[in-house]
Amino acid sequence: MTGASRGIGRSIAEALVRSGAAVAICGRSAEGVHQAVQEMAEQMGSRVTGMAADVGRPEEVEALFRFADQSLGGLDILVNNAGVGVFRPVADLSLEEWRQTIETNLSGAFYCCREAMPRFRQRGGGFVINISSLAGKNPIAGGAAYNASKFGLNGFSEAMMLDHRYEGVRVCYVMPGSVDTEFGGHARGRDWMIAPEDIAEVVLAVLRMPERTLISRVEIRPAKPRKAG
Repeated sequence: MTGASRGIGRSIAEALVRSGAAVAICGRSAEGVHQAVQEMAEQMGSRVTGMAADVGRPEEVEALFRFADQSLGGLDILVNNAGVGVFRPVADLSLEEWRQTIETNLSGAFYCCREAMPRFRQRGGGFVINISSLAGKNPIAGGAAYNASKFGLNGFSEAMMLDHRYEGVRVCYVMPGSVDTEFGGHARGRDWMIAPEDIAEVVLAVLRMPERTLISRVEIRPAKPRKAG
């Protein structure tokens, strides 16, 4: 699991561990990953491990998957959740902000899937869950980089599903709307938003479908969003 030291990723990792899966997580902060692993291990046992990795760097992704091989002994599920959000008009976006957003949100998923596929082939199949966003279909002012990364992730997910469905590899992308996390520098506690635990429940439901059936895309919205004005 990428981007799993907090927020949506942390909730998905916890749900997977509770369901009986052995989980390896990553995040860019070594301290954050260590703390998350320690807390989950104390609460739910020793079926969780992790290491720091920037998914926008292919060499770090390779190291992450080698670590997962050694720690878990194999790979059945890949959850690509790592993401960053920079929200500025195009004229104000720096080259580094654009690069970091695309590399993390889009290229990072590709790097991880590229590492996962040989492992899935060896095991006879696998499952990829890409955590996208409703911003992957709904443009927003100031969202050029984020929109581009998530539109791209949606297209990548659908093409990968078509590429590998007959190899036993199922691919689903999940598009949440507003989720109550610290993403974008916000504080938690906005009760009208989707809870991260709700996204985790959706991921588990997708994974539990019989092999003959694939939920390839999920849209999730707050039931009662804040009214404008």
